[in-house]
Amino acid sequence: MLLTLSFQNISTRKIIIGYATWWLVLVLVETYAIISTFNFSVTIALADAVNMNLLIATAGYITFTSLRYYQPNPKNALYLMVWSIALAFLCTVAHNYLMRWKLFPQEDQYHAYLSASQFIRGLLVWFMIALIGVISWIWFYLQDQRAGEKREHDTAKLAREAELASLRQQLQPHFLFNSLNSISALAGSKPEEARKMIQQLSDFLRGTIKKDDLQLVSLQEELKHLQLYLDIEKVRFGHRLKTEVEQTEQAHLMMLPPLLLQPLVENAIKFGLYDTIGEITIRIVTLVRDNQLIIRIENPFDPNTSQPKQGTGFGLNSVQRRLYLLYARNDLLTTHQIENIFITEVKIPQPA
Repeated sequence: MLLTLSFQNISTRKIIIGYATWWLVLVLVETYAIISTFNFSVTIALADAVNMNLLIATAGYITFTSLRYYQPNPKNALYLMVWSIALAFLCTVAHNYLMRWKLFPQEDQYHAYLSASQFIRGLLVWFMIALIGVISWIWFYLQDQRAGEKREHDTAKLAREAELASLRQQLQPHFLFNSLNSISALAGSKPEEARKMIQQLSDFLRGTIKKDDLQLVSLQEELKHLQLYLDIEKVRFGHRLKTEVEQTEQAHLMMLPPLLLQPLVENAIKFGLYDTIGEITIRIVTLVRDNQLIIRIENPFDPNTSQPKQGTGFGLNSVQRRLYLLYARNDLLTTHQIENIFITEVKIPQPA
């Protein structure tokens, strides 16, 4: 893991600078070694070091470039071995030819040095080229692995976003059908109420569309949008539905996924109103604890006709799924009951 991170954090510019610096240091070290050991002139020693290292650097670049387009896997690593031996042989022969016949044809003492050191030189050249090849192979392997991980991450992200969008869209038809049925019922007896509900429904759906592309919204904005939904429901149920919202000043600007509260409140209305004929009050309480936004929705229910423990329904399931996709946690939504009060509690972790 540390090796992967180290390679991933190296830029191309740093690689080029490091590569050039490495060869410059080798040239200087080899020049000094030849002068101090064999007493050759600075010209001969420098030419030998520059020529040899320039050939190795060129062979290393060829190896690096070839691995860019063809990366041997561990099963055919023999390819890298054969390639490095062939390049080492060519470098050794080219160095011997250039130094002996082109640059210093009259230096017999230096020619003897070339002949005596040819085998050792060939081994060192092969080792350098093989080392460059291994490092290049690791580099491209990690780059390919990183690209594969990025593709998997992008694919998972797109799938998650598609599922989130699907969950949001599945909630809309259910609510829309109920609202249209209510408008139809009001159109004959209370046309003014029907027109008002149509306008409220239009405002609600317009706000929903605007929020589809948002990752997070403030609690203040979410409650404002929720009020449009509650206004529509109050037209449907009249005086039977009452709501109370309690929030702290600190919770006002906390962030949460958009359109999260509407299915929770819809679930509370369902269990609070559908099986009763009297008035009910839906309470929404918000607070902040341990850098988490806590939202508690309370609704009364008749234990003789309702089954809140079993009836979480699609709305709560969809919210729980959304929270898992966004935060990778299954413990952010809980439900319980105290006497005849059914409580839904949501925890929204806040950005650090």
